Amino acid sequence: MTDPAAPLDVTRLLTTITDNLVGMIYRCRIDAIWTMEYVSEGCHKLTGYRPDELVFNNRVSYDQMTLPEDREHVSRTIRAALAANEAFDVEYRIRRADGKVRWVLERGVGLYDQYGHLAWIEGFIQDISERMAANEALHEAVRRYRSIFEHATEGIFQTTPEGRYLNANPALAHIYGHASPDELVAHLHDIQRQLYVLPERRAEFVRLMQAHGVVRNFESQVYRRDGHIIWISENARAVRDADGSVQFFEGTVVDITERKQHEAVLEHQASHDSLTGLPNRSLLRDRIEQAIVKAQRDNHLVAVVFVDLDHFKLINDSLGHHVGDRLLLEVADRLIACVRSHDSVARQGGDEFVLVLTELHEENEILAIVSRLLEVISQPWMDEGQEYGLSCSVGISCYPQDGGDPDALLRCADAAMYKAKESGRSTYHFYTPELNQAISERLELENSLRHALERDEFRVYYQPRIDVASGRIIGAEALIRWDCPGKGIIPPDSFISIAEETGLIIPIGQWILEEACRQNSAWQRAGLPPINVSVNLSPIQFRHAGLVQAVASALAQAGLDPAFLELELTESFVMHDAERINVAMKSLKTLGVDIAVDDFGTGYSSLSYLKRFPVDRLKVDKSFVRDIDSDPDDAAIVRAIITLGHALGLKVVAEGVETLAHLEFLRQHGCDELQGYYFSRPIPALDMEALLCAGGTSQTDMNHPDDHEP
Repeated sequence: MTDPAAPLDVTRLLTTITDNLVGMIYRCRIDAIWTMEYVSEGCHKLTGYRPDELVFNNRVSYDQMTLPEDREHVSRTIRAALAANEAFDVEYRIRRADGKVRWVLERGVGLYDQYGHLAWIEGFIQDISERMAANEALHEAVRRYRSIFEHATEGIFQTTPEGRYLNANPALAHIYGHASPDELVAHLHDIQRQLYVLPERRAEFVRLMQAHGVVRNFESQVYRRDGHIIWISENARAVRDADGSVQFFEGTVVDITERKQHEAVLEHQASHDSLTGLPNRSLLRDRIEQAIVKAQRDNHLVAVVFVDLDHFKLINDSLGHHVGDRLLLEVADRLIACVRSHDSVARQGGDEFVLVLTELHEENEILAIVSRLLEVISQPWMDEGQEYGLSCSVGISCYPQDGGDPDALLRCADAAMYKAKESGRSTYHFYTPELNQAISERLELENSLRHALERDEFRVYYQPRIDVASGRIIGAEALIRWDCPGKGIIPPDSFISIAEETGLIIPIGQWILEEACRQNSAWQRAGLPPINVSVNLSPIQFRHAGLVQAVASALAQAGLDPAFLELELTESFVMHDAERINVAMKSLKTLGVDIAVDDFGTGYSSLSYLKRFPVDRLKVDKSFVRDIDSDPDDAAIVRAIITLGHALGLKVVAEGVETLAHLEFLRQHGCDELQGYYFSRPIPALDMEALLCAGGTSQTDMNHPDDHEP
């Protein structure tokens, strides 16, 4: 142990320090090759040479170790500092004894001899390779970030909380219609008032930032430099300093104008008839509900007027859809001309229209409008030089005496309309309690329906689904028919609504599911090409707590691989309660079945929900397919749906394919699968089996375009 009282050995202390420094202490002459007179023990770790090999250039001169491309810079830097009588530091590269190149930092000062001449340099050299590598990595990261910033297709920004741009990339300048980011920053000094169409959107943006520190998918309308309005979606975060104070906001901007336009088209289709542009059945119910609420408040009457064209089917079948559609457009215009600004005209479907008359005080006001309606509709219609006589039958129900909800009023108006037809057409009839024949017939049908399942009266028909690429059958839709004694085959349109209202849809739906699975399994066991069979689910079935177990049970009983079962839901139902339905869909997907959205384009899909659903297929509604070869709007909608489906990674199926023109259009625009009369009507299982045995498709009678199969 060292005696604490012993004098300090300065020489020993300095030797210990110099030998253990991470680096090399040196003294060299100021000559052409910087001859080393002394180097510390750190020399070996730094250069790979022993001190005795470097001193007086015994093996190598230090100048030789310096990379040739760095020597001039090193020499110039050192001599300039010496000339100014200043210390120097210089970074350069050396090649070690093992051949490795290392970055070093040299610091030193000049020393004078006894005559006042600069004679030596004393200094310290340390390895800075790791720092230089880190700096290079940082510089590379900065270069990459700058490249991303400059070339990104999304707009990137930094703004102050007060609403001034700090930075923007070229993409953002382009989105907002500015020539450059500098021009954007200079022009937009008040984001809230200059940029946002609704200034309160910026206030909401800031509020969310303050509350959560982020915003996601924040959609707003903004002004471009030229005054045009576009839609944008922003994702951003608040950047805070060490004290937690917000320094600025940074994030990205995407122009979603085109997407919004597509959504608007789809949303309009959800509530409006594609042919006439009138409110459809869904919006009609809403209009009636609103009218009832207002009538209750103001003590007024509401009239629901059901209008059905007489002999429309004859015109449509004999002259074709194109004439029938023009007639429907003409009738829509005439009906609109008959009502007041606060009334509504809707297309119920086919040749059925409904008027909702509001702010009525007495029955005579209804009669005045209906009388005018009958007169206007009865005027001859000229089409391409041909004159047609028109007439309609009108049924009327009134709130409050005939019902207190849309369903009751529509049902009563429908019954009254049939009474008008029985009375000779081209007339009207008010609903009366005596008009119960239609209701009685419905009750009779309901009673028969309750026993149909136990009497084995249901049948499943199959409509093939064709793969566009191969032209082969890859699937089939299972469609129920009721073989009712004394009435023949009854299509589902006539009894499904009754089944849903009475709750019979649950056991009937389970029967369809089990029968479709059983039949598909039987086909596979018979060695036929395996196909996917799709089954339509009623909203009531879907809401039933035991649906997942019911599907699992049907698959297990049939011994069918879930991959060969597809469940179809209509778009309007899917979007009715999107969050809950999404959870239920995911439960079904765990079974391994496919899920399809049927009647796509007729509902009101929110794309933000649709992209989250575990959906495999979109089925384009037949109402859009029917006129794709003649109606530019329908063609555009179908193209948009195909593009949307593929963008979401979904297969797209077109229903209602009836002609070669339909087929060619859909093939040209990349539709994946087809279904319709061009290939086959819905057919019994034995006929479907024959098609599968043949391995092809069957093009059947195309002369019944109005005989729509649900």
